[in-house]
Amino acid sequence: MNKIKVVTMAITILLFAGACENGAKKTDKAIAKAINPELMDLTVKPGDNFFKYVNGGWMKANPIPPEYSQYGAFTILYEQNQKQLKQLVAEVSAEKNAKKGSVSQKIRDFYNSGMDTLRIEKLGVKAIQKDIDEINALKDKKAVQQYIAKMHKAGASTLFYFFSTADQRNSSMEIANFYQGGLGLPDVDYYRNNDDHSVKLRNDYKNHIAKMFQLAGDENTTSTKRAETVLKMETTLANNSRTRLELRDPIANYNKFTLTQLNDISTGFDWSLFFNTIGLPEPGDINVGQPDFFSGLSTMMQQYSLDDWKTYLLWNLINGSANYLSDDFVKQDFDFYGKTLSGKQAMKPRWKRVLANTSGALGEALGQLYVEKYFPPESKKRMVTLVENLRKAFAARIEKLDWMNEDTKKKAIEKLNAITVKIGYPDKWRDYSKLDIVADSYLANVRAANAFEFERTLKKIGKPVDKTEWGMTPQTVNAYYNPSNNEIVFPAGILQPPFFNKDADDAVNYGAIGVVIGHEMTHGFDDQGRQYDKDGNLNDWWTEEDAKRFKEKTEVLANEYNNYTVLDSLHVDGQLTMGENIADLGGLNISFDAYKMALDNKIPEPIDGFSYDQRFFLGYAQVWRQNIRDKELMRRLKEDVHSPGEARVNIPPFNLDVFIKAFNITKDDKLFIPVEKRAYIW
Repeated sequence: MNKIKVVTMAITILLFAGACENGAKKTDKAIAKAINPELMDLTVKPGDNFFKYVNGGWMKANPIPPEYSQYGAFTILYEQNQKQLKQLVAEVSAEKNAKKGSVSQKIRDFYNSGMDTLRIEKLGVKAIQKDIDEINALKDKKAVQQYIAKMHKAGASTLFYFFSTADQRNSSMEIANFYQGGLGLPDVDYYRNNDDHSVKLRNDYKNHIAKMFQLAGDENTTSTKRAETVLKMETTLANNSRTRLELRDPIANYNKFTLTQLNDISTGFDWSLFFNTIGLPEPGDINVGQPDFFSGLSTMMQQYSLDDWKTYLLWNLINGSANYLSDDFVKQDFDFYGKTLSGKQAMKPRWKRVLANTSGALGEALGQLYVEKYFPPESKKRMVTLVENLRKAFAARIEKLDWMNEDTKKKAIEKLNAITVKIGYPDKWRDYSKLDIVADSYLANVRAANAFEFERTLKKIGKPVDKTEWGMTPQTVNAYYNPSNNEIVFPAGILQPPFFNKDADDAVNYGAIGVVIGHEMTHGFDDQGRQYDKDGNLNDWWTEEDAKRFKEKTEVLANEYNNYTVLDSLHVDGQLTMGENIADLGGLNISFDAYKMALDNKIPEPIDGFSYDQRFFLGYAQVWRQNIRDKELMRRLKEDVHSPGEARVNIPPFNLDVFIKAFNITKDDKLFIPVEKRAYIW
């Protein structure tokens, strides 16, 4: 969706994380609380539905709040972080004498401008009237193309995405990138498929577009015609686009072009004009991720009239600005993107929405305050210890692999040892001195933040990669692996309860945060990550035999997910979710080994009737507990590279012999997988 965003575009692997320390002093009460039988459903056999066995009681006691499309452990921690950030903003806002240009002034004025509903309501559509007039005044298609470039310079990714990342063939240098985009619906299949659900969604989307044009001042007839034009143009864009599965192939999506070559494949678009307008007349090499998409833009420029293009640009303006305009725009935007797409019943309170944008616009400024107050130094130390334990366990597993030859094993361990680990927060904080934030315009502040971020990424092109830079802010409740930097990153926001319990037994913590660490490490060796070498370059360092045997083993896992159904008849896409599924399975194997190493051959007494081995898997299953609305689950099955939480709990453990033994799973249990059909990868 071409929404105005206040966050950096980055390709990340989304996960949950935490922290742990061996030998931490524990109390019996805290240990027992780490696994609460009252939150389980002990009437369910673990071999029939391990997800509900572990989380059934919690699911009944925690219905989804109206503002969410799903609610789980991740959401609970996010809520906690929002309250902490709100308190920080309140403290900053209390600094009435904050100097103009200071971080405190910028945080205060950004947030307060978003909460100034009286002014925002008074302005209404007038807030973007100047932009509407500018679009309506465009005289020809060259002017259309120049306007598109101006929007990119302003930080709004109109028609396609343009950004800077490490060159995947030369990971030490930054390179310009073009990537397909321009769609208001979140996936190309919504435009292509003709099943009842997709057809209805397209009609709902078209009605939504018409209503938004009406709010901007159009008559009903005009708004309907414009909505039809937008849907037609976006459908053309979708037909020129690659599917999510095709986008998972890093080699196919790496296509280095010169500016001359780009002009040759897309003659109907003046790319020299684009680069001159954004302030980069000599872009150097450019990675054109999806050449067919950009060739298609050339045809579209001729295919659609000047008025059609004006309509498309007006829609991008309205759609991208909606959440920063008056309440009628905000509500209509939520009605489609919140209710229709995801099944949400109510909007988040305004303070949460404004806070999220403040955190996005001034992420590391607010993050610096966050870690000072909420991230104790010892948490970072514990994470370092845990990561190294997992690294040792992973190396030992690589040495024992029967499908990887000896030379490849050596290279694999070299890559494993070369993984950089970032924990908590960056060593160098971002400079926001050139970002101007005013007290009286929310939309102006959002736009200023977007333009600031675009200019920051533009300046990196053609220069060495800053390896110290982070792709997430410290307060983010998430984690990721970056293949170009060969790094795993755990922001401070996720390194706290409920994902890590400092007083709990090692089994639970290794089952939760330990698996997450192993998961992230494994991403360097999944179906995508394995194509990058230890320096982060696209470089096939496996033999053909290794790759063939690896593919055979991963296909076993893919089939397990393909055959898993949710909502009675919908299947998980085992190919789309392949990387995450491999990482879940690898994370479990690696962390279980590390947990056993930590026990040093000791066999602790059971707690609440659960053995330590059982508690390891209970800890893992708790991480993915959630309730999710049907619409949201349907959406994620189409768009998300992660499998549903239920599948993440009910498939990977059943491939582990140690799990089968721990819970006495038999062939009579519904989820039992015979030994000869289990996916043994790592």
